[in-house]
Amino acid sequence: MTKPRFPYPPARQADVVDNYHGRAIPDPYRWLEDPDSPETQAWTAAQNELTRHFIDELPARAVFAERLATLWNYPRYTAPVTRHGRTFFQKNDGLQNQPVLYWQEGDAPPQVLLDPNTLSDDGTVAIIGQSATDDGRYLAYTLSQSGSDWQTMHVRDVDAGADTGDVIQWCKFATAAWLPDNSGFYYARYPTPAEMPDAPPSTHHRVYFHKMGTAQAADELVYARPDAPDLGFNPEVTDDGRYLILHVWDGTDPRNRLYYRHLQTGDDFVRLIDEMEAKYIFLANDGPLFYFETDYQAPHGRVITINVENPDRAHWQEIIPESDEMIEYCRLVNEHFVLDRLRHASHHLYLFQKDGTAVGEIPLPTLGSIVELNGRRADTCFYYHFQSFLYPPTIFCYDFATGQAMAVYQPTRHFDPALYETTQVFYESKDGTAVPLFLTHKKGLKLDGRNPTILYGYGGFNINVPPLFAPARLAWLERGGVYAQANLRGGAEYGEEWHQAGMLHNKQNVFDDFIAAAEWLIAQGYTSPQKLAIEGRSNGGLLVAACMVQRPDLFGAAHCGVPVIDMLRYQLFTAGRYWTSEYGNATADPAHFDFLLAYSPLHNVKPGVAYPPLIITTADTDDRVVPMHAKKFAATLQAADPGTHPLLLRVEMKAGHGLGKPTAKLIEEAADVYAFLWTMLLGNG
Repeated sequence: MTKPRFPYPPARQADVVDNYHGRAIPDPYRWLEDPDSPETQAWTAAQNELTRHFIDELPARAVFAERLATLWNYPRYTAPVTRHGRTFFQKNDGLQNQPVLYWQEGDAPPQVLLDPNTLSDDGTVAIIGQSATDDGRYLAYTLSQSGSDWQTMHVRDVDAGADTGDVIQWCKFATAAWLPDNSGFYYARYPTPAEMPDAPPSTHHRVYFHKMGTAQAADELVYARPDAPDLGFNPEVTDDGRYLILHVWDGTDPRNRLYYRHLQTGDDFVRLIDEMEAKYIFLANDGPLFYFETDYQAPHGRVITINVENPDRAHWQEIIPESDEMIEYCRLVNEHFVLDRLRHASHHLYLFQKDGTAVGEIPLPTLGSIVELNGRRADTCFYYHFQSFLYPPTIFCYDFATGQAMAVYQPTRHFDPALYETTQVFYESKDGTAVPLFLTHKKGLKLDGRNPTILYGYGGFNINVPPLFAPARLAWLERGGVYAQANLRGGAEYGEEWHQAGMLHNKQNVFDDFIAAAEWLIAQGYTSPQKLAIEGRSNGGLLVAACMVQRPDLFGAAHCGVPVIDMLRYQLFTAGRYWTSEYGNATADPAHFDFLLAYSPLHNVKPGVAYPPLIITTADTDDRVVPMHAKKFAATLQAADPGTHPLLLRVEMKAGHGLGKPTAKLIEEAADVYAFLWTMLLGNG
């Protein structure tokens, strides 16, 4: 006898059918794509009310909320940026909603340069990026509201401690490429709706020059490609002020082009690299000799030089050859190349002389991740931000004079890491591929199949998932839980070949890798299907949804965060058009339609199947992965539900994809999610 169905808010099923290459595909919840309709808003509010009532009744909810508030309450710093004796960094004292931007002159005490917590009552205005002038006099910074990818750039006079009045709008993740004399900067933005009312969203990216003290309307258009409206541009001025570099990108494709122009002569841009064949990251230049990190003919990356006065490929020179470890970061500091490489998904730091001679490896505290690495060519030291599952975020400074790295910001811990351990294993996926898996838990864990376990993954967009510190996971570990993190194909852990093995028609490999990780954990006695939860966000939300639909018997609970779900229509919304090189396009290509339909979570839900307990989290103002994905998935699952398990939707208000989310909202969401997962796996114990 089945349990009574949950009182899900009713969702109207409309008679909407699309034709894809001769095949009719119903879309009964198309109306949920309109976030502003009264019907959608009423349904969303009812879903939130149901979810809130359900979670607030869980005894574990208050326990997790109280513990998370303590675990989150520690000082957190960003890696400092130095400019001409001035240092800039951000610091969160612990429970501040947003980190505060500081600066200091030499060894003088730090001063507050900008506190974004004063810009909104609820902490939903966040500093996203910053670009300082060479002398540290001015700092351009970008602000985001309610988690939006749209940002506004402002300029602060550091000496005066006030904004100059220069404001740049219609940007996404823009940086200011300052001229050496501080007279202005280059930046890239999208057209306003008035400029191009008929243009698809987030197209026709263009490069402008802003002269300080003038209105944005007077900015000079520097470069545009109306013949290629999908291209985007990141401008950069070389340290010697001689060249303007353009990194040219197309969506999320890791391959790029590279153009440059002489700033003094004002000549046209030279298309140095004009094929989307590989990744090229400009590092530095000695006059016309440009240094690049690239994966051209080297999937794991290498460092080369190109003389722009003699740019034929036959004359390219290799400085640092490819190794069996993938390059994650490369910087030129103190006339040395600093390379951060990935070895089986954890970071390792190396030094090379500028001619490529190896100096050696800089030891890191444990298997972990370098989240930031800041330093410029003229600096005599560089800063890096290191963390791991059990190692809180710590800022180190490497001094070339001493050859030593010292911790300069190390937080107080509210837990004892000696009680836990992290190990790495390798398991076989369905096709025999070896996949890395990190395991973190209390020491002395009994392999009796009874441990509540979270399996986390991402697997896409050439993004690696290294060991990271997360207070929410500590609360899970303290209660006896296991945290497992799989490094699936589609990521960057082993270079571009690993990425391509999990994209487009190979996407099922990612799901197979994740399912195989779950089966390995069960076979080894770490857990059982009833005590195994899966978790992922964004592309990882797609991962969780697809695996849950394909193998509902394998999991005891699931958290599907800000997910991509409707694989036939995702490209029609906001940033979705950028992802077609990763996922494909069902409308444009019949072959893409076939493999997308085969795994699209929305289109593979089957009525009457007992899917595992699920909480879907999204946000009303997510303009990267729009919330229609989560809403349509929830409506579809709830309509098909036989009444076995709760299938809940949680829609955060005034929050986006996760960017700049206030600390208070992070704690509230984590408490809800972990209380739900814990209770679904163990009951109310």
